[in-house]
Amino acid sequence: MEALGLFGGTFDPVHLGHLRAAAEVRRKAGLDRVLLIPSYLPPHKAPGAAAPAADRLRMVELAVRRRAGLEPSAVEVEAGETSYSFLTLRKVRALRPRARLFFILGVDAFLEIGTWREYRRLLGECLFIVTGRPGFELERARDVLGGRLRDAIGPFPPGARAGGRLPPGRRVFLMPIRALDVSSTAIREKARRGLSVEGLVPRAVAAYIRERGLYRGR
Repeated sequence: MEALGLFGGTFDPVHLGHLRAAAEVRRKAGLDRVLLIPSYLPPHKAPGAAAPAADRLRMVELAVRRRAGLEPSAVEVEAGETSYSFLTLRKVRALRPRARLFFILGVDAFLEIGTWREYRRLLGECLFIVTGRPGFELERARDVLGGRLRDAIGPFPPGARAGGRLPPGRRVFLMPIRALDVSSTAIREKARRGLSVEGLVPRAVAAYIRERGLYRGR
C-alpha cells in the first residue's frame, strides 16, 4: 500500500526545520512520499497576514528540488479558499484513493486539534504522526482532548513501515525527531531588516525572498 505523509502549514517561508522534519519522518516511518502543502488562507490568520499563497507555494517548490521523497502540493492554493484540514484530506484522497494517509504535525499543533473544524472526522479517517517541537514534550500529546485519545496514541513501532501492518486501534503515532530550532517568524524579521536568511532556508528560497522583496516593510 502506498503511504503518503501530508505536511501542511503556512510555510511563510518554508525553512530548513520544515525540511529536516519531513525527511526524518519519511525515513523513520517508511513513507513513500511526503507532500508539503502550503495553505491558501490559514484559518488562524487574518487575510493578508501571510505572504501571497503563490509565493509561498513557489518557495516550497524551490525548497524540495532534488530532495528525494519530498513533493510540493498545490491542492490548497489551487482551491483558493480557507484551508481546513478535513477538506485537504478529502481532496488528497480523491487524487490518491488507494493510499494510506498520515497527517504530520508538531505536538504543539496537535494539542490544539480540538479547535479544528471537523476534527472528529479527521481523526477517524486519517492516521497522524506527531513529532516533538522545541519547548514541547512529545508525551504531552497523550493528554489531548482531556486524555480521550490515550488508548489510540503510541510510538511508531521500530522497524514498521507506514504502508504495512501497524498496531490495531492506534490512530496517532508519536515520533521523536532531531528538530531544528528555526522559526519562520525570526526569518521574516531578518528579511524585513534586509539581513541574509541563508543557513535558515535553502539557497534558492533565500534568493527568491531577496529577489521578490518578500517581508520588506512588514
